[in-house]
Amino acid sequence: MAKFLNTSATNYFLEELIKSAKDRLILISPFLRLNERIKELLEDKNRLKIDVRVVYGKSELQPEEINWLRELTYLRTSFCKNLHAKCYLNEELCIITSLNLYEFSQVNNNEMGVLVRRSEDPELYKEAYEEAQRIIRISDEIRISVETVEKEAESSAEGEDSTPDKLTTSKLAQKVGVKTNELIERLVKAGYLEVKEGKNYITAKGKEAGGEFRMSPKFGPYFLWPESFRP
Repeated sequence: MAKFLNTSATNYFLEELIKSAKDRLILISPFLRLNERIKELLEDKNRLKIDVRVVYGKSELQPEEINWLRELTYLRTSFCKNLHAKCYLNEELCIITSLNLYEFSQVNNNEMGVLVRRSEDPELYKEAYEEAQRIIRISDEIRISVETVEKEAESSAEGEDSTPDKLTTSKLAQKVGVKTNELIERLVKAGYLEVKEGKNYITAKGKEAGGEFRMSPKFGPYFLWPESFRP
């Protein structure tokens, strides 16, 4: 019999579902911005060579998120237009819920969901699994690459109203010799960026330092910094 889940139970069983996956894992969520705990669990699945499929529906991935995803060999990502469903499955469990795989939602929102066990509700599990497979089939698989984002960002930086001597955050991180996530943490700590509702925003201090906010129609927001900038 399906089990009702409140907010805390949804988060708990989502982690258990990921941890207990031994053969396959399907994560369907319109919004995708993973907290550190979920990232750790997925990295462990990758080390165990578990097949992970992630389907999302909003093209607003941050460059640092893309940089992290591309390092997971056994995680395949697909984009599904008009996606609104939130469904998470492994070979034995299924969660159908209002909860996005978005760290702000997991911390701040009131959510509901139901847990379906294959051993107790095989027909219900089968129907949810088949619908998840259909969503995967109609989705466009993407080999996420931060280089693609950087290339597009650099192309945008060649426009008439921009300066060519600026770097994306990930390129600047390479130049400084740190990981992108580490550089972003430095920028936030130093006051060049601030976090609101799970998203990074450039501050007045960041603009004074020469930072710029840009929006890629395909890959979402990113930032440009002077090549000589050292936070």
